[in-house]
Amino acid sequence: MADPIRKITLRNGTVRYRTVVDAGRDENGKRIQLTITKDTKTEVKAERDRILHQRSAGTFIAPSKMTLGEWLEQWLEYKRRDVEETTIRTYRLALVHVVDRLGHLRLQELTEDHIQEFVDEVVTNGRRRGGEPGTRLAVSTVEGILTRLREALGRAVARKLIATSPAQYVRVALVDKKTDKRDRDKVKPWTVAEVQTFVRGMEQDRLFAPLLLSLMGLRPAEVCGQRWTDVDLSVGILEITTTRTMIGNHRVLEKDTKTASGERALPLPQGPWEALRRFRDQQAAERVAAGDAYTETGYIVVNELGIPLNTRQLREYAYRLMRELGLRQVRLYDARHSVLKALAVSGVPDVILAAWAGHTNAAFTKRKYVSIEAEDMRAAALALDVFHGAPRELT
Repeated sequence: MADPIRKITLRNGTVRYRTVVDAGRDENGKRIQLTITKDTKTEVKAERDRILHQRSAGTFIAPSKMTLGEWLEQWLEYKRRDVEETTIRTYRLALVHVVDRLGHLRLQELTEDHIQEFVDEVVTNGRRRGGEPGTRLAVSTVEGILTRLREALGRAVARKLIATSPAQYVRVALVDKKTDKRDRDKVKPWTVAEVQTFVRGMEQDRLFAPLLLSLMGLRPAEVCGQRWTDVDLSVGILEITTTRTMIGNHRVLEKDTKTASGERALPLPQGPWEALRRFRDQQAAERVAAGDAYTETGYIVVNELGIPLNTRQLREYAYRLMRELGLRQVRLYDARHSVLKALAVSGVPDVILAAWAGHTNAAFTKRKYVSIEAEDMRAAALALDVFHGAPRELT
């Protein structure tokens, strides 16, 4: 059998040794053949044996010129099988900083140092303004970017494009976390008093009922997706099966709930129950008054001519009411935090709290939505007064 290692002489007279090794097939079924050229026959044989051994063990990584940016684009296309269009857009926005700074690097040349330096940079000076670096990115935003990058690189490992993920042990520095916590202003959800002020102040408003649904803990997209057929006003049950969300704040996407647990039925509190009855009657009158100009869609959150409102319109409507009432402007989504916190502090069991929020994990619900302030612990202080003995009146 002929020796597969050939002796070659370069134009300058240098003698080298070369062979071609079959390294298997790529994901498209095409044969991978690698040319090995070394100074000695022994070096060529050692490299060939290494490749064949790794191929046999299933650990061989074929050399590739694919860049990180090209792989992330492939990964996003792959993820379309598992997540919705709005989620893909969120992933793409999260990874834009990675592509900007590291996308040109070959995937197989990407190191932990590259990623750690990237993380340190975007935490310090990451936000883009008009294409130029601007203010710091929030640590939570950077950790979200890292989560997506780890997932993408983990998939590259599974596809045998790289041996290990260089992002596996990259973290935001503790000093950056402390700086972010100290310097970043965080909008606090409404207090109970602010919620009650909002409710009293908008009682006569046309959209009182839909806005009360936001104060039940529904997501804005769930509120806008509600149809009258989803509500049984005879028994006071509201079903959440459809959402109307926004893509890029300009295009409406109607779809099912974000997760299977998001599809749920909730009992209506007395206030929203009565408000929805009145709103149904009001819409019936508006339908008669508008005549042929009325558009029948079946949605609850519509204008006087029956045209559905989207989440941006509902948000801007709520902001206007907040300004008129002299309240702090908070997102309707942040009202969800206030609601779930109120339920948790009131002693609602964790399993019910998670089901009400549309989550499968109660620990996640409490970690993300329930932040305890000093005033929330007043009952504990009163309990200690009893423990310490009869308290004196404070003047």
